[in-house]
Amino acid sequence: MKITVDGLLVLEAINTHGSFASAAKSLHRVPSAISYSMKKLEQDLDIQLFNRAGYKAVLTSAGHLLLEEGQHLLNAITDLENQVKKVSDGWELELRIAIGNMYPIDNLLSLIKIFYNQQSGTRIKLLNEVYGGIWDALVTDRADLVIGAPSEGPAGGGYHTRPLDQIEWVFAVAANHPLTKVAEPLTENIISKYRVIAVADTSRNLTPRTAGIFTGQDVFTVSDFETKIKAHIQGIGVGFLPRRLIQQELKQGLLIEKQLETENETSATFLAWRTGKNGRSLQWFLEHIDDTTLYGMKANHTLQT
Repeated sequence: MKITVDGLLVLEAINTHGSFASAAKSLHRVPSAISYSMKKLEQDLDIQLFNRAGYKAVLTSAGHLLLEEGQHLLNAITDLENQVKKVSDGWELELRIAIGNMYPIDNLLSLIKIFYNQQSGTRIKLLNEVYGGIWDALVTDRADLVIGAPSEGPAGGGYHTRPLDQIEWVFAVAANHPLTKVAEPLTENIISKYRVIAVADTSRNLTPRTAGIFTGQDVFTVSDFETKIKAHIQGIGVGFLPRRLIQQELKQGLLIEKQLETENETSATFLAWRTGKNGRSLQWFLEHIDDTTLYGMKANHTLQT
C-alpha cells in the first residue's frame, strides 16, 4: 500500500504547523524522520506534495487533494479507535430497545437523548411492538431490552423480568355511537353486534395474541394505538383502550367510557432483557427507566426467569 496512515498523519502535521521542523516537534520525532516520510510518499506516488520554493511548506494541488480525502480516513480511524476503547470498557456497540405501542414515546425519547449525552458510542435502535410482538422481539434476538412486555412470557426462560406497570383498560365508544344510548352495564351479547377495533399483534414467530374480541364480532384491525383511538373517535368501532392514553379524549367528551357487566380489566407489564446481557448501556437504561415518568414506571425488584 503506497498511502499509509502514518504518511497522512505526517502530511496533516506539516500542513497544520507550516514546516517540517514544527511538524516533527508536534509528533515528537526528529526532522529527518519527517523529511524521509514525505520523500518516500512522494516517490511511491510519483507526485510532488509540497512546493519547497519558499520558507514555509506549502501543499501543491495534489497534496491538498490527498490531505482533503485522507482526512476522512483519519477521522474514521479516530472514530474506530474510540469505539474499540468504549467497547473494551463495557459499552455495547449497539443496543436494541423494543417498546410496547400502548406507551407514549416522548419520555423514552427524552431518556435516549440524555443517554446520548453520555458519549458512550453505543448506537440505539428503537422498535415499536404490539402485544406478543414485544416478547417476540426479545426471544428472537431482535431486541436486547423490551419495555411493556405483557405477562406470561414465553416458555423456556433465558430472560430477566422486572414489574413495570399496571394498565387499566376501559371500554370506550365515540360520543355519537349507538352504544352511548344503551343502558349500563353493557352485556357481551349487545357489544358483539358492533364492530371492534383491534391493534394487530406484531409477533413474527410467537403465536399472536388477541384480547377484547367477542365471538362473532366484526373486527377492524389497525397497526397502532394512535390509529385505534382516532378510529374510536370517528365511531368506526368500539373496544378497550388504556385509560392513560385517552384521558384528554374522555375529558373533552370525544370518547365515552361505558361500564360492562364485568369490572374494568388491568394487565401487568414488564421490563425484560436476555440472561447474560450485562453491558453498560443496558444497565444504564435499567437504572434510569425507573426514574422516568414514562407511563407510570416504578422501581421494583428484579426477577430471574
